[in-house]
Amino acid sequence: MSGTAASSSPPGVTKVVIVDDQAMVRAGFAALLAAQSDIDVVGEAPDGAQGVELCRRTHPDVVLMDVRMPEMDGLEAARRLLDPPAGVTHVPKVLMLTTFDVDDYVYEALRAGASGFLLKDAPPADLIAAVRVVAEGEALLAPSVTRRLISEFARQRGGTAPRRSREKPALRLNGLTERETEVLELLSRGQSNGEIAESLFLAEQTVKTHVSRIFSKLDLRDRAQAVIFAYESGLVAPGDQ
Repeated sequence: MSGTAASSSPPGVTKVVIVDDQAMVRAGFAALLAAQSDIDVVGEAPDGAQGVELCRRTHPDVVLMDVRMPEMDGLEAARRLLDPPAGVTHVPKVLMLTTFDVDDYVYEALRAGASGFLLKDAPPADLIAAVRVVAEGEALLAPSVTRRLISEFARQRGGTAPRRSREKPALRLNGLTERETEVLELLSRGQSNGEIAESLFLAEQTVKTHVSRIFSKLDLRDRAQAVIFAYESGLVAPGDQ
């Protein structure tokens, strides 16, 4: 399945590129996703370098990116897609594929701007739902699951964020209002917009507005990055409930 022109898919259809070094995985995922009326698989690639080149040509909405591949691994490929060079304006959503539910590469990919991760052995329905969720601009994972991932790495590193990563995020917190800081803290503890609204006695639409402003002020892509930011800035600590 080769790449097609960037404008080939009908409006409302999510364009997907699959990057994985296992041909059977690519074929299986492609067949499953292509059977959905709202998803168009516009290309496949066997390694990160070819995946980046393919994405530059086809402008997918979502990239399914394997973590471990020859030539260029999924982490480096994700970085190149999410932080493109000057002149490249298209930035797709990236969903990492992994065999392990807690993976150092996945953590770094989330920090780089990936929208979440999916286990390769997840049920077919989960794969389809993941593509749709990520295409809509949300993180794939519930914040509580993302927080579990971060907490595990904090435990491995002695319970604290790396010192070099904490200063700048803490300074960026100063740009938030008191209410926005409260919303970010609750979001990072795994609460949905509805739960945050109930906790702070706000309308849910008001919470959505606060979340949008938080993402804009902190230059965050989605809730997964927000959880990581809150952890690295010291706003929340691993294991907080």
